[in-house]
Amino acid sequence: MTTKSTIATNEVQIRQLIAEQQRAICTKDVEQIMSHYATEVIVFDVKPPFQTQGKDAWGQVWSECLPYFPDAFEIETRDLKITVSEDLAVAHWLFRFTGTQDHPAMQTWMRVTAVCQKNQGEWQILHEHLSVPFDPETSQAVFTLNP
Repeated sequence: MTTKSTIATNEVQIRQLIAEQQRAICTKDVEQIMSHYATEVIVFDVKPPFQTQGKDAWGQVWSECLPYFPDAFEIETRDLKITVSEDLAVAHWLFRFTGTQDHPAMQTWMRVTAVCQKNQGEWQILHEHLSVPFDPETSQAVFTLNP
């Protein structure tokens, strides 16, 4: 049986993983970004392809897209919720890029869901899903600074 202290410790570790991941994105450090993913990760991103399978393929996506990110930015997070057990965690939150540049990446909030598993004592992201809502009447993405 999982104890309350184990659950609390695991939640702290998941919060730390998310914070480390965001710092790595802000510094555009692909190696550090990828250090948090399981080898067999599957990602549903906001842009094609429909899904990306495997750590190597997802690392390639990061390598290709980071040059299009703003030169300097931070990540603001809201509404982080974590459900965790002894070796499995699900987290979801809203985030947006912030900074001084007027950049398209800073024009909306996005949604993330991450499923993590503890593997040999280390938490790894097994699945990640990033999205923006859409208007079903127009089939257009809904970009907002006020979720």
